[in-house]
Amino acid sequence: MNIEQIYTGCLAQGAYYIESKGEVAIIDPLREVRPYIDKADAAGAKIKYIFETHFHADFVSGHVTLSERTGAPIIYGPTANPGFEAIIAKDGQEFKLGELTLIVLHTPGHTMESSTYLLKDKDGKDHALFTGDTLFLGDVGRPDLAQKAAHMTQEELAGTLYDSLRDKIMPLGDDIIIYPAHGAGSACGKNMMKETVDTLGNQKKVNYALRADMTKGEFVKEVIAGLQPPPAYFPMNVKMNKKGYRDMEKIIAHGENALAPDAFEIAANHTGAVLLDARHQVDFARGHVPGSIFIGIDGDFAPWVGTLIKDVQQPILLIAEKQRIVEVLTRLSRVGFDNTIGYLDGGFKAWKKAGRHYDTVVSIPADELLQLKQDSEHPVPVFDVRKPGEFRSAHILDAQNTPLSSINEHLNRFPEKEMFYIHCAGGYRSMIAASILKRRGIHNLIDIKGGFKAVKEAGIKTSGPICPASLK
Repeated sequence: MNIEQIYTGCLAQGAYYIESKGEVAIIDPLREVRPYIDKADAAGAKIKYIFETHFHADFVSGHVTLSERTGAPIIYGPTANPGFEAIIAKDGQEFKLGELTLIVLHTPGHTMESSTYLLKDKDGKDHALFTGDTLFLGDVGRPDLAQKAAHMTQEELAGTLYDSLRDKIMPLGDDIIIYPAHGAGSACGKNMMKETVDTLGNQKKVNYALRADMTKGEFVKEVIAGLQPPPAYFPMNVKMNKKGYRDMEKIIAHGENALAPDAFEIAANHTGAVLLDARHQVDFARGHVPGSIFIGIDGDFAPWVGTLIKDVQQPILLIAEKQRIVEVLTRLSRVGFDNTIGYLDGGFKAWKKAGRHYDTVVSIPADELLQLKQDSEHPVPVFDVRKPGEFRSAHILDAQNTPLSSINEHLNRFPEKEMFYIHCAGGYRSMIAASILKRRGIHNLIDIKGGFKAVKEAGIKTSGPICPASLK
């Protein structure tokens, strides 16, 4: 028996490769399916099943393409209604995989088709549970995403999830290994642990949602409390996962369209494309194509693209190092952004070499902000673009919270002429915010290098306790 968790940090997502006696099952694959096929081929094994725990909202799964290329059937739990051929399993239905057995446990609540898969070893002993978005480590799946499709309120879905956990999962043995679909950083939950594997017994001790004495009313209240609005791209990803999508390799080939600066500018003007700059924030600050949006490939790239670019059909033109174009295209496709129409050939250097106008972002060290605050007779306007929870934990005195995820809703709060300062935790999100503000015609801003971590180190007065998560 071989179980491999294939974890993708950008999406905080876990796919699973299970192999026994030359037969393989893949659970919740990513859209790029070649790694699964290559892994099976290297082991001399055949992919027999593709299990989906539910219709994912935060990424486009690879189930359709993987099935087309291998002939393996796609398996969903009860009530699923995909727009392609699939096995809709019954609750308790068994699937043999070499010496192993996978049993479908229907666990609605996150979505109504949500199911977990119980793995029994060759001796018939319960070994592991692949929990999808039903049970995370430290949390459970949010119950607000499927309200429209299920014709239920989030409270009713949360109550259904409570029953699923207590009827199907909590009675299982404490030594069972829990393999969830997501970890810390995913928008599918709110309190997930940084670990990606645990035992059910430990989760019963540390996961608030599995308290033995918890009533359904308490569960519903606690699960719903503090939920942030889901990213705008979630519904389209659900639709793609449910109805099907184009082959990712064709999407990437279409995006590998090198455009010289003149052609790049013409394409931008004629299509209304978003100019997406995926370089490092320091490089973006030094110089960038006017009007471009920064979302660096080395940060939480795909989730922020999905949060800030509202329409997955929006045309996109890329600015990135040539050797990373395929990586950027791949990560865009993972969240359903399939309409990249080209990239700036030669990158920003080619734009600058061609004598094109470019813009910059002024960044200063935190100790300069400290000096400004000490020298000024009036409050220095500072805007913190971290999440509300981070801001509540600790923030610069007199700073205003304008979270990046909703930055466009706060435009009227920024001074029209007076210079103001922005920061996040470490510098990545504040540069995204700076790019959006400049695109909106707001140029009287200065970024604080190093974010809130640098602010604390510089000795700038703050309010509230320091939350370790805020320093990441």
